[in-house]
Amino acid sequence: MPRKRNSRLLRLAARPVCAALLLGLVGTTTLSQAAVTDTPTQVQARVTSSEAKTKNPIVLVHGLFGFDNVLGIDYFYRIPESLAGAGAKVYVAQVSGANSSEIRGEQLIQELKNIRAISGNPSLKFNLVGHSQGAPTARYVAAVEPGLVASVTSVGGANGGSKVADILRKIPEGSVSEAVVAETLRLAMLLLGAISGKDPSQLPEVPLNALNSLTTAGGAAFDKKFPQGRPAPGSSCDVKSGPAEANGVRYYSWSGVQPLTNAFDASDVAMGGLSLIAFGSETNDGLLAVCSTRLGTHLGDYRQNHLDEVNQLFGLTYIGLWTLFEKKPVQLYQEQAARLKSAGL
Repeated sequence: MPRKRNSRLLRLAARPVCAALLLGLVGTTTLSQAAVTDTPTQVQARVTSSEAKTKNPIVLVHGLFGFDNVLGIDYFYRIPESLAGAGAKVYVAQVSGANSSEIRGEQLIQELKNIRAISGNPSLKFNLVGHSQGAPTARYVAAVEPGLVASVTSVGGANGGSKVADILRKIPEGSVSEAVVAETLRLAMLLLGAISGKDPSQLPEVPLNALNSLTTAGGAAFDKKFPQGRPAPGSSCDVKSGPAEANGVRYYSWSGVQPLTNAFDASDVAMGGLSLIAFGSETNDGLLAVCSTRLGTHLGDYRQNHLDEVNQLFGLTYIGLWTLFEKKPVQLYQEQAARLKSAGL
């Protein structure tokens, strides 16, 4: 039986509603919160091909409210084992579910260095694949420790922040409402972390930091410090690609562009509601405007919402007129691994 090393159900249901709530936090913390983390376990699966056998290991990085494994359910639903089965060496990172992109990035750096040490290869590099806030988390690592990274792939990445976060950020700073929401979310994350095996002393949960990172102002500030792979500031939404390479690191991205995709998926209600509230007619995946997700080489836009991008809820993704012609999430990850392999990464 292949052992899955990623659990993302909570994030699935929590991603839409919790993402909105989590974004409503306000606070500050220092990089000292990026304590030493455990080393992710390599995903195991029966290998049936070498199509995804990349030169460097693939590390999947979850976004807001993400986790490693909750009650046997993966955040990247059925994706890690599919990549491992196609020959890739795959790890699933475990960083704070609610904290700033920089702090999460420092946690990820430590995890990657731990993998290096265990592998006995001090020059080992990694192909980082980040969903949502996992994208700026991976970008941070590539910017400050480029020697650790071969490539960064953003999947529905919160690279330019979210208007959903902007709305929630309007909760009066320092108010009782803000404090109650922040503490509720922090406790929820601690519970999820306990179920998924996270150590709160090593992976602190500070929803306030997450909010500040995920507003559009936070995204712009992050871009100013770490512009690698991003389209130039002020670029039209028609500009779908940014620089393909920076400091020896390759950058790629793809995005979801349809909030409502499957009538049998309960999470679509949240995605559709947030889309109407925050974006109006602007193309989005329910939590992010597609223009804000661009990074490096553009690989495509798909009929997926923010949860579909990680094959949630339980694989209930797009069903519609173009079902037979629409690529499924697992296929997109496999194709990207094959692309990285062909590029010698």
